[in-house]
Amino acid sequence: MELVAYLGKDKENWGQVIALINRFDCERVILIKDQNSDDFPINEKCVIVEIDPTMPLLKLKNEIKEKLSKELSNEFEVAISIASGTGKEHMALISALLSIPLGIKLAAYTKEGVAFLS
Repeated sequence: MELVAYLGKDKENWGQVIALINRFDCERVILIKDQNSDDFPINEKCVIVEIDPTMPLLKLKNEIKEKLSKELSNEFEVAISIASGTGKEHMALISALLSIPLGIKLAAYTKEGVAFLS
């Protein structure tokens, strides 16, 4: 399973994404981010997909869908993290993944480890 994580400008929530990247047993992590998130620490599993979050919602969704379609393997579902970002960015990401179409599992890092919320 691959992990798709949205990385917003809200650096106080980056710890949740970092914990998932470091502790989730997956082959690849696809980070959706804007150009203002360049100081986020990545590792060899990470693939970066840059977007412009100032676009209108439907255009943002289509851009994410187009870029993710090129990066995702042929799996039927992905784990996603929406711990970082805004509601608009989360709606665009979830809508893009469901339009590909893919199943999604919401993932979070908890005191007990990686947990799926769906």
